[in-house]
Amino acid sequence: MNRRQFVQKAGALTLAGALPLYSWAQGAGKDNGKDKESPLIYLSTIKSNGALSKCQAEVWFVQDGADQYVVTARDAWRAQAVRQGLTRTQVWVGDVGQWQSAGGAYLELPSHFATASFSTDAAEHTRLLSIFGQKYSDEWGSWGPRFRNGLASGERVMLRYRPA
Repeated sequence: MNRRQFVQKAGALTLAGALPLYSWAQGAGKDNGKDKESPLIYLSTIKSNGALSKCQAEVWFVQDGADQYVVTARDAWRAQAVRQGLTRTQVWVGDVGQWQSAGGAYLELPSHFATASFSTDAAEHTRLLSIFGQKYSDEWGSWGPRFRNGLASGERVMLRYRPA
């Protein structure tokens, strides 16, 4: 089972009430009744002209207080945007499949704006990776070492999305 298949199955089980629920920041997004627990968030950097970036993605995340964290490749557009000072991000919470094939359905999910920054504290990484491991336990045997080793080597970075 690959990560995408896992996320799809986990989302279906979550809706059925079979998995523990993971909430995102209460009141951070628009309250439209679709505020569901999710294994995914969708991200889009806000460009300097205020438009959404064409580079968008669905990613695994963990919630810590109001903040959401993702681990990504150091050269991924998400990390490059933060390095370029493009820290304003729109975050949608839910799971409608891969963003390219979702026909824009994620744009109807509950959303909020956040400010992105790098999380560089090793102790914080250890604590948050433990939360990732609990949330994505079925895939963590494969992905956990990739995240952990990637953060240690600098091949991956951890990004914090703090509601604006």
